[in-house]
Amino acid sequence: MIFKLKNKTSAGLISRKLARCQRIFSIANMLFVFVLFFLFFPGYSFGQEKKRVEIEQADYLEADENIAPNAQRLVGNVRIRHQDVLMWCDSAYTYTGTNRVDAFGNVRINQGDTMNLYARKIYYNGDIREAMAYQDVRLENKNTTLFTDTLQYDMAANIGYYEDNGKIVDSTNILTSVIGKYFIDNDLVHFYQNVEAYNDNYTLTSDTLYYNTETGRLFIVGPTTIRDSSNTLYAEDGWYDTKTGEAELLKNPLVYNETQQLKANYIKYNEADGNGKALGNVHMEDFENKVIVTGNTSDYNDKLEIATVTDSALFMMYSESDTLFLHADTLRTVPDTVDGEKIILAWYGTRFYRNDLQGVCDSLVYFTKDSLVQLYNNPVIWSEAHQLSADQIEMKQNTDSPDELHLRNNGFIISKLDSGRFDQIKGKLMTGFVINNELNRINVDGNGQTLYYARQDEEIIGLNRVESSRISIRFREGKIFGISFFQNPEGVLKPLFALTEEEKTLSGFDWKVHLRPLSRHDVFKPKQPLPAPETENAEILEENE
Repeated sequence: MIFKLKNKTSAGLISRKLARCQRIFSIANMLFVFVLFFLFFPGYSFGQEKKRVEIEQADYLEADENIAPNAQRLVGNVRIRHQDVLMWCDSAYTYTGTNRVDAFGNVRINQGDTMNLYARKIYYNGDIREAMAYQDVRLENKNTTLFTDTLQYDMAANIGYYEDNGKIVDSTNILTSVIGKYFIDNDLVHFYQNVEAYNDNYTLTSDTLYYNTETGRLFIVGPTTIRDSSNTLYAEDGWYDTKTGEAELLKNPLVYNETQQLKANYIKYNEADGNGKALGNVHMEDFENKVIVTGNTSDYNDKLEIATVTDSALFMMYSESDTLFLHADTLRTVPDTVDGEKIILAWYGTRFYRNDLQGVCDSLVYFTKDSLVQLYNNPVIWSEAHQLSADQIEMKQNTDSPDELHLRNNGFIISKLDSGRFDQIKGKLMTGFVINNELNRINVDGNGQTLYYARQDEEIIGLNRVESSRISIRFREGKIFGISFFQNPEGVLKPLFALTEEEKTLSGFDWKVHLRPLSRHDVFKPKQPLPAPETENAEILEENE
């Protein structure tokens, strides 16, 4: 069916009425949806009204158009509240339509149960939850107080920030820096630039430092130096407990005092009991005794002055002319009865090298006060062409007299001449004298035997075998050039052509040149196992294992 309109005016009127009906229908639909929403979600709201600044108290209030069109001036015993913040001051400005407060004179802000902020002037913006405090600023939280001249405080995050010098004081420490950030909820303060910390037990300087106000622990995050009553500590990462004196140093750590120094990849240190541990590239130096000990693991006690090094342990004693390099599975230093002197012990596979002296043994003891070295368990030492061995060897360095060598029980000295020819000395007890690092004389006491090649005009004419209970042998340029026999010597000289192979050596002859360290690096060369020691002084080693 088709309807025709009489004119355009009637058509427009109908069109407008239809459009109006559609709008009404649309609004009705929207109202219906809202009704359904609130029926099913009765607790929902589309927005929360911001809580405004409340003026709880003031002696008088006045509008001040000179400040701002919406400014109100509060004077005298002012108290203002905004959410969880309560403010007191001598005078303040509030601003209609905002949550801003400019407070002046004896300003105090309290937030929660523990935080109080004091200043001569504070600009508070409740809309962004921030306070800017100026002049004689003091922020108190539990037992910790922050002093500064300017502080920006985030009231929502509870973080205070200063950048023009500040000081933290608590029951344990005082800390200062140019820049600081105080995370109140975490009891943590970050310090930057010219950081200093101290109490009666230590002083600290750093560029960057974190501090836990609850535990008293300092976290090292940059170059930091700590000085306590005994030592100076340096590290670029780690922590230091200001209450116990305990420290864990992780990056470029260093512990030192006037006489000693310790470096490693990791150092654990405790000032209270002196115990510590060092791991990775351990380097210990005793400046007084000119001793360096290195390795990969070390346990030490600073108070008892005891240190043990294992894993690639190396002992070095240096002088202007030479350095002794000694390696063993375990090295230990303990204090001697004489103040400042040490006893150094080495055990299991000991090997050492110096330009003029090399040696191997299982166990060794060195006394710094006497410059005395004792070697146990099949010790062998070499000097130039000489090899010396015994059940026990003792070496003593003298200042105003020749250095001494003592070979106790089954002493045997072999001097190599050339391929297949060796001068030999054997006896129960032997005493050697060294001058200018060269063997000068050997005295044999008990069961003395010698086997040496006789010369005439530098030409070897035969092999001389002599036995005597006491013998004195003199050396020149590493060769025997004079022998004195005491108490009924017995000897025979045989020409070279008449010698058998058996007659060229004394019983017990053992040329151990394959064990000889040939360089400082050779002290780490694998060695043959040696039997357990049985000596009268072995208890010195056993007590320190």
